[in-house]
Amino acid sequence: MRTGRYDYLDEAVGPVLLDSQAIQKRVSELGAEITREYQGKTPHVVGILKGASIFHADLIRAIELSVSIDFMEVESYGNSTQSSGKVRIVKDLDESLQWKDVLLVEDILDTGFTLHYLLEHLQSRGSKSLKAVVLLNKYSRRKIEVPVDYAGFDIPDHFVIGYGLDFEQRYRNLPDIHILKRSAPNS
Repeated sequence: MRTGRYDYLDEAVGPVLLDSQAIQKRVSELGAEITREYQGKTPHVVGILKGASIFHADLIRAIELSVSIDFMEVESYGNSTQSSGKVRIVKDLDESLQWKDVLLVEDILDTGFTLHYLLEHLQSRGSKSLKAVVLLNKYSRRKIEVPVDYAGFDIPDHFVIGYGLDFEQRYRNLPDIHILKRSAPNS
């Protein structure tokens, strides 16, 4: 029986893989590194919805430069715990990337299909530069190699939830990153 702040959690929420303090420390480090490398520039920070939304928000606050932001939404998982390998754009960017220094922010690099697709798709839009930052790198599942300029954590092959990551649109609001123990009950 759970007691306290997270009483609403069900049995699908497994152990903590990364706690909120470790996440915030690493996001601050990434922000400092990006700040150093983008001196004299205004990075255009593109977050991939919905999973990277919390990471994106925390990261832009950790970058001590003037930034502009935009969002894209893509889909490759649906309601599954396995990537379909097919990526489709659900919401495209609102602004042109022409002559901008673009920093693409993604929650997790798994098989590589999604990030590879995004980088190729965005490369053709005339940006001055294009780099990628991922919070989680799950190298053991890689099917296609993808260049990543900044990575938060290497993690083992577990389906993870929390800090923006979901299963069936649930658990994004958890402050820590947890391992999904089993399929979540339908709500």
